[in-house]
Amino acid sequence: NPNFMNQKEVGDYILGRTLGSGTTGKVKLAVHKTDGNQVAVKIIKKAMFDVKPDLQRKIRREIALMRLLDHPHLLKLISARHLYIILEYASHGELFDYLIARRHLQAPEALHFFREIIYGLDYLHAHMICHRDLKPENILLDEFDHVKVADFGFARWMKSNVAETSCGSPHYAAPEVIRGERYDGRGADIWSCGVIL
Repeated sequence: NPNFMNQKEVGDYILGRTLGSGTTGKVKLAVHKTDGNQVAVKIIKKAMFDVKPDLQRKIRREIALMRLLDHPHLLKLISARHLYIILEYASHGELFDYLIARRHLQAPEALHFFREIIYGLDYLHAHMICHRDLKPENILLDEFDHVKVADFGFARWMKSNVAETSCGSPHYAAPEVIRGERYDGRGADIWSCGVIL
């Protein structure tokens, strides 16, 4: 594949084009050297650990949570080595971009996406994990337009239903989260799903 010619290698993968970038680093498309499977590689800048001391703990928690998860509607962690996190590749990108391109969806299509988001979220909640940053930018679509819930940077185990940290995106966060009150993390996730719908 010409997109992967003369590109940097990470373990068994050859890095290709950039899929996206954020405050902590980039996500690149990569291909496995042997079987040709495509993955997304999250690359964290080492300098970010000096700027954001809590970042390493947050990334370790994200990796630990994702290692436990195995569900068709949650983005799959393939491996985490050094500062490279190998993730399942959702080739159709963000639900956000899908919605922008179409401006609106017919009810059956919207319900298809919503149902798959809820299936993935139910799996998380059954394992006592709340996502805490559900929004269309964190809902990815695979090649068949099946949902892959992504970005577990704010996710946490819930020993009880009560959380206190205000996090996530204000447009999708429940009122009690924005007000900085104690809140039910799972209930706050459901609120975000309602806004997405």
